[in-house]
Amino acid sequence: MPRISERRRKLIWCSSITAGTLIVATALAFGYRGKMLDESILLAIMIAVFPPSIANYMDYKWRKSIDQKLPVLFRTIVQAQKTGMTLPQAIEEASKRDYGPLTKELKKINTQISWGMPLEEALQLFAKRVGTPLVQRTVPLIIEAGRSGGRVEKVFEPLGKFVDSILIMERERKAQTRPYIAIIYVAFYVFLFTIVLLFKTFFVSIEGAPILGSAIMNPEETERLFFHMAAFQAFFGGLIAGKMSEGSLNAGLKHSFVMLASAYLVFMFTL
Repeated sequence: MPRISERRRKLIWCSSITAGTLIVATALAFGYRGKMLDESILLAIMIAVFPPSIANYMDYKWRKSIDQKLPVLFRTIVQAQKTGMTLPQAIEEASKRDYGPLTKELKKINTQISWGMPLEEALQLFAKRVGTPLVQRTVPLIIEAGRSGGRVEKVFEPLGKFVDSILIMERERKAQTRPYIAIIYVAFYVFLFTIVLLFKTFFVSIEGAPILGSAIMNPEETERLFFHMAAFQAFFGGLIAGKMSEGSLNAGLKHSFVMLASAYLVFMFTL
C-alpha cells in the first residue's frame, strides 16, 4: 500500500471534519429535530471518521511492511559485507532487490549518499521518514557500529534476530488480543439484536396500552435513547478495539466506523 504522509493525513482529517460539520449545519438549517437530527449527526460522524480511518490503515500497512522486511534486509547486508563490500555498497546492492516499500527508501538513501550526504545522516533521515519503533531502535545501533569501525556485519546478524523476535512477539500479541476484539463486536451486535427484538415484540404488543402515552414509556423517546447508547458503544468500543489490537486509538477508527454504520442501518431500516 502507498504511504500516506503526515501532511496528507492532517488534510484528510480537516476535510472530513469540515464535511461532517456541514452535514450537521445543514440539518439544523432545515429544522431537523429528534430522530432526524440524531441520524444526521451520526451520518456526519461516519463521514468524519471514514476517510481518516482508511488513511490510517494504509499508513499502518505501509509501516508494517517495512518492519517485516527488515530482517531480510539485514541478512542481505551481512551476505554482501562478507564478500568485502562496505556498508554503503551493501545498501546499494540491497536496493536492487524487491523489499516492497522498503526498496524505495533504500534507493532514497543511495541517492542521498551519491549527492555527498554522510551515511549517518541518510540513515537518520530514513528513521525519521519511516517512524516505526523498530526502525528508530535499529538505526542508532547501525550508526554506532559504523562509527566504531570493525566488522559491521557482526552487528547486523544479532540485529536481524532481534527484529525477528520482536515481530514474532507482535504477532503473538495480536493473536492473543483477537478474541477480545471479537467480544467487543459480539457484545455490540447482541445489543443491536436486543433493541430490534424489544421494538418488534415488546413495544408492539403493548402499543395500545395507556402507559405508552405517558412520559414513562414513550416509544419514540425510548428509541432515541437506545440510538444514543448504540452510537456511543460503537464509537468508543471501536477505539478500545484499536487500542487493544494495534496500540493506537487512531487504529480503532475503522472499527468505530463499521459499528456506527451497522447501528445507522439498523435504526434506519429495521425500527
